[in-house]
Amino acid sequence: MEKKEKIYVGSGKKTKFDGQVNITLCLTDIPREWIYEYKGKKYVNITSSMKKESDQYGKTHYVEINTYKPDEKSTITNTPIKPLGQEYVSSDSDDLPF
Repeated sequence: MEKKEKIYVGSGKKTKFDGQVNITLCLTDIPREWIYEYKGKKYVNITSSMKKESDQYGKTHYVEINTYKPDEKSTITNTPIKPLGQEYVSSDSDDLPF
């Protein structure tokens, strides 16, 4: 498996409350190729992980784009998803209604 370069888009800081992390995302840092549309809504898959140590601003977590792509169909509903700004064209099309 090819190792991809990480795309960092934000950071976060653990709060005083159990299990909570306040996260800030920089939307302009999200490459368009990782934004996709599903049922008329726009999504991006992200992963948040704990840093080895907090940075100079007290940030304890980082956020990166989840670049894993299993296939061109949603694994939940088996419905095609399309990247933002691109049309989905099915290769199964033979113009038959069934």
